[in-house]
Amino acid sequence: MRTSTRISAVAVAGALALTSLTACGGDSTSASGGKNDKVKIMVGGLDKVIYLPAMLTERLGYFKEEGVSVQLLTEPAGVQAETALVSGDVQGTVGFYDHTLDLQVKGKQVESVVQFSQAPGEVEIVSNKAAGDVRSAKDFKGKKLGVTGIGSSTDFLTKYLAVSNDVKTSEFTPVAVGAGQTFISALQQGSIQGGMTTDPTVATILDKKLGKILIDMRTPEGSKQALGGLYPSSSLYMQTEWVNSHKGTVQKLANAFVKTLKWMSTHSADEIAAKMPADYAQGGGKALYAQAIRSTLPMFTTDGVMPADGPATVERVLKAFNPNLKNAKVDLAKTYTTEFVKKAG
Repeated sequence: MRTSTRISAVAVAGALALTSLTACGGDSTSASGGKNDKVKIMVGGLDKVIYLPAMLTERLGYFKEEGVSVQLLTEPAGVQAETALVSGDVQGTVGFYDHTLDLQVKGKQVESVVQFSQAPGEVEIVSNKAAGDVRSAKDFKGKKLGVTGIGSSTDFLTKYLAVSNDVKTSEFTPVAVGAGQTFISALQQGSIQGGMTTDPTVATILDKKLGKILIDMRTPEGSKQALGGLYPSSSLYMQTEWVNSHKGTVQKLANAFVKTLKWMSTHSADEIAAKMPADYAQGGGKALYAQAIRSTLPMFTTDGVMPADGPATVERVLKAFNPNLKNAKVDLAKTYTTEFVKKAG
């Protein structure tokens, strides 16, 4: 098993308070779930607001309350988090639901078991210098646009916005710049003219007056306007085989995450921010971090249930530009399950 996966300082601190995990994380669990259930979850950026429920659940003590020992790991892009799951390094991934469709056509059966959101939570930013040349996705042609990673969900969405505005994917250049300071630096230095990112990076860019919002998909309304429907994104997804053989453990995870989503729906952005690690503000301060959460909160579900029409929207978006999916038959019913969140609710 690979041992090179990077762990954030906060994740390390949280992990030290938990029981050490076995190499595969599944030896101590069973279909019914045991007292010492242990799970590794890779997050596509622990400090991103779109994945906030992962660390918040730990901070609220809900994993412990449910009797499951969770180690949260982090990678800067969802595609890297996906790789960790497929390779067996972790048992779960907090990342975008769209990866379950992409993996299915590649012969990997993965499913969302808790759907955190109903909108991407993503924002297409354009630098102030390029703002005059890039006024809509129709102007992507010839531009260098930042994404977290090639093959990531930001890459997927950028390509969709391009092709749906008559710009071929070969007519612009996606650049892997991660998120946070690496994205901001790329924008400042002009190595990208714009790009897709999330809060708190968005809030920092606006606060420093480094760029402007071109397309805002942090709300259900924004998702419908840009993508033609609700776009379920951040979720806990796992390999179906593991889910079926560890249902007790998965139920505990679902219970914990649904508690968090409900807690979020009844607390303010300031209250949520106060529960999170201080360094998640990325140097912007408490007030700016709370604003970042406030702007993104509308994307989250309150019950972890997949939006009814969401999977079809994701399939349509991916098939618009992805040659692997375009002519493939996707069994959407196998890309998610509501079994656990409905019991949790």
